[in-house]
Amino acid sequence: MRIVVTGGSGKLGRSVVRRLRDDGHTVTNLDRTGHRGPGFTEVDLRNYGHVVDVFLGLEDRPSGFDAVVHLAAIPAPGLAPDAVTFENNMLATYNVFQAARRAGIKTIVYASSETVLGLPFDVDPPYIPVDEEYPARPESTYSLVKHLEEQMAIQLTRWDPELSITGLRFSNVTDPDDYEDFPSFDSDATLRKWNLWGYIDGRDGAQAVALALQHAKPGFEAFIIANADTVMGRSSTSLAAEVFPDVKVVKDLGEHETMLSIDKARRMLGFAPEHSWRSYHPLRTTPTED
Repeated sequence: MRIVVTGGSGKLGRSVVRRLRDDGHTVTNLDRTGHRGPGFTEVDLRNYGHVVDVFLGLEDRPSGFDAVVHLAAIPAPGLAPDAVTFENNMLATYNVFQAARRAGIKTIVYASSETVLGLPFDVDPPYIPVDEEYPARPESTYSLVKHLEEQMAIQLTRWDPELSITGLRFSNVTDPDDYEDFPSFDSDATLRKWNLWGYIDGRDGAQAVALALQHAKPGFEAFIIANADTVMGRSSTSLAAEVFPDVKVVKDLGEHETMLSIDKARRMLGFAPEHSWRSYHPLRTTPTED
């Protein structure tokens, strides 16, 4: 396919662009910064005219695009004033969705967020593992925008029965270099309780994007995308019992099983994470000898 990726120069975006190109797709990266090589186009997504112009075709890519992967955003709370985060992220997503519709593009995959689940869980989650079945609980302006984006996608796919929009609720995106810090989390179970000790390796995030494009169907679907394990050496059962003693655990958890349920993504997309941090930091189970 001919795919446009917004934010393809970002942490997740780099993995997504690489994966889609390796899969044989032609990829255009829309971003304000990044490597200005083949396939890069500088675009301010807050300018609707720029976005729709690109989506209708560029001079060297006049035939337009088959699908959009929208990743560009201020990526977390606190990186900018709240009003700036709201204006930038909400406007950019509206412009991308609407420009895609005007250009006749019927497949959109975009980065929603684990934050809509209630992060940082200062209020207990309704149950563990959390999943896509309970209503959104945004606790920040950043998360509020992600919730509103999902609501917008629901309405746009209602307006256009042929349109497919998939929201991937990515967990905390990590690269192998980040795994150096993971063993230190075991010293305090509350250090990473804010997202139930979850993470997503960027390469597995890219896998989810590729699968979402492959399995796109008309309508809107949201999926939690996390790795199959936690960031912790301790068992998931003991973590839940210590930090969330009043929360019901609704399934038997594997030793290090994620508490951000990926069952829906496994079932509907065939999502199967391949890159665990434990491959880079094997847990020592027996004492070493001098």
